[in-house]
Amino acid sequence: MRVIVWLAILLIFAVGFVLILRHKNAPTAPAGRRAGAGGTVALTTATAKKGDIGVYVDAIGTVTPVYTTSLTAQVTGVITQVHYREGQIVKKGDPLVEIDARPYIATLQQAQGTLERDQNVLAQAEMDLARYRDAWAKNAIPKQTLDDQEKLVLQDQGTVKLDQGQVQFDQVQVDFCHITSPISGRVGLRLVDPGNLVVANATTPLVVVTQLQPTTVIFTIPEDSLGQVQPHLHQKAALAVTAFDRAGQQQIGAGTLISLDTLIDTTTGTVKARALFNNRDNALYPNQFVNTRLLVNTQHNATLIPTSTIQHNGTSSFVYVLDLENKVAHMRSVTPGVVDGNTTAVTGVNPGDVLANSSFDKLQDNSKIVVSNTPAASSSSGSTAP
Repeated sequence: MRVIVWLAILLIFAVGFVLILRHKNAPTAPAGRRAGAGGTVALTTATAKKGDIGVYVDAIGTVTPVYTTSLTAQVTGVITQVHYREGQIVKKGDPLVEIDARPYIATLQQAQGTLERDQNVLAQAEMDLARYRDAWAKNAIPKQTLDDQEKLVLQDQGTVKLDQGQVQFDQVQVDFCHITSPISGRVGLRLVDPGNLVVANATTPLVVVTQLQPTTVIFTIPEDSLGQVQPHLHQKAALAVTAFDRAGQQQIGAGTLISLDTLIDTTTGTVKARALFNNRDNALYPNQFVNTRLLVNTQHNATLIPTSTIQHNGTSSFVYVLDLENKVAHMRSVTPGVVDGNTTAVTGVNPGDVLANSSFDKLQDNSKIVVSNTPAASSSSGSTAP
């Protein structure tokens, strides 16, 4: 009898142990999904709007000044003065560096003296020629004497021209001693000091001047985008180019596209483009890397929604359209189009539709919802139409 009782007890314990194991191993749905299926989902919303959205070509560019001048010595001499300060903004014609001009001034005076002497010799020969012509007209001298005097005048004229050229050359040498800025811009770090000896045609620059206003940005665009860009250039239409910082968050300049390069780079399949920026605030620094956005087209009267409202399932995209009267979310397929920042143009929803903008891990088709905020506009990056 005791054996039967013990067997019954063991059987009861075995059955209970099996039931406990089954309960622990049973699959459970995520908490969010269980709440969505059986409860109300709290979410935030956004409203689809009608407006305009730009079609952009994004690229990385480099700030490239219109002019960068490296001034080197054209004459040999000792630097007597450095007029500029490091980082100074200079205008065209401002003095920068002075080289000792005394040897060149002396040479210039010698050339000027030689010119004055030969000019007077020419004047004397011309007077004699006039006398010989009058005498030959009266048969007072032979024709050979007159011809010789005419050729002598021509020789003296050539000598005067030679002297004039020497004077101009020496004047240029003196001018080379007074180095001025050929452009308006910013001076770089000082490279020479008073007392330094500089040599003509040396490769070491005396000063570097870089134009800041206006400036340009050179960037590359894919060759596939040429069909969108070239028609506007042929029509001489201004295409807007916006420059952003390295992070692509802060706008630092706005300009226009002025030209494309003549050749496509076959190794990258891209073509260089140059955009002009007025750079009045000097936010664009020479050789700075920037992110550029080239506006190639504008879509009008598009349906715009926040990009964050779009969900993806493989290759298909969908949103949750909210029935605020019945407090229900309905899944609806959409086709995304142009993306501009946080805004996307789509087809499949209508302007004014209220969309779910959060709690996607809990939402399902026909889920009960409760709105926890006031419906927001689609985005500030697209311009809405009334």
